[in-house]
Amino acid sequence: MDRNLALEFVRVTEAAALACSRWMGRGDEKKADAAAVDAMRKAFDVLRMDGTVVIGEGERDEAPMLYIGEKVGQAGADAPKLDIALDPLEGTTICAHGGVGAIAVIAVAEKGNFLHAPDTYMDKIACGPRAKGQIDLDKTPAENIRAVAKALDKDVEDVTVVILNRPRHEKLIAEVRATGARINLIGDGDVSAAVATAWGDSGIDLLLGVGGAPEGVISAAAMQCLGGDFQGRLKYRNDEEIERAKKMGIKDPLKKFTIDDLATGSVMFIATGVTDGALLKGVRFGSDGKAKTNSVVMRSQTGTIRTIEAYHDLDHKPPVAVPR
Repeated sequence: MDRNLALEFVRVTEAAALACSRWMGRGDEKKADAAAVDAMRKAFDVLRMDGTVVIGEGERDEAPMLYIGEKVGQAGADAPKLDIALDPLEGTTICAHGGVGAIAVIAVAEKGNFLHAPDTYMDKIACGPRAKGQIDLDKTPAENIRAVAKALDKDVEDVTVVILNRPRHEKLIAEVRATGARINLIGDGDVSAAVATAWGDSGIDLLLGVGGAPEGVISAAAMQCLGGDFQGRLKYRNDEEIERAKKMGIKDPLKKFTIDDLATGSVMFIATGVTDGALLKGVRFGSDGKAKTNSVVMRSQTGTIRTIEAYHDLDHKPPVAVPR
């Protein structure tokens, strides 16, 4: 994949972040998400690529744009054929309530290199590079925590596990607490949480629990770039979701997917902060008519990680609806 594309994609996540950040703390999840979707879709139009959304806003009859299967970019004879996994606003509730860690995110791979995951749940586990190969969904939480502690040369009591704060995780939380490990409970945003396990001094060592399957594919793409590890197994809510998974090419509904099953080959991960978090700072609007964004751009092919701080002159940006 052309490395210059990575810097083109950051303009797309910046556009989404700038748009939805106007709705930060205003309590309207739908309008925050719609602003991000609309801005991201428009920003794709200027990119020279033959892109297909494989992880997006849902099926065509559920989402007006950025739906699974939608074509994006300026396709031409020499345009690269790419698969796009995206979440214009990962953490809609976070943004709407002014919480921590909302991001606009895109993952990109050459055609056919992302798992086409249905919009269901996924049991996930993620860790950073030093513990790569030591974690396994088929192990108990205690076994995984001990394995990570050993790999990181830490006491179990110093390992921090991030878990979505959901009723479905009551048993998991109790099991982790029984080991003596520390827990960071989060309300939303498990892409950022997975990335945090491999992100410098985030203080997060392991991710456990059930979250969205589409977010699992995006997380796996990021972990490929960071050298971390990730596994996932789909958790279906009904028989209809199992049938949809089969139609999307998943032959074994109970398969344990490795990181290479979810995202492989040359992969890019691009994200821009919407609200402040462990991974990125959120959008800031200055008194000088400029907005400041913080983004990260990663490439698995080279292992390069770039952080980008950009200042946007709002007088020269396409108009964005300002909430009243």
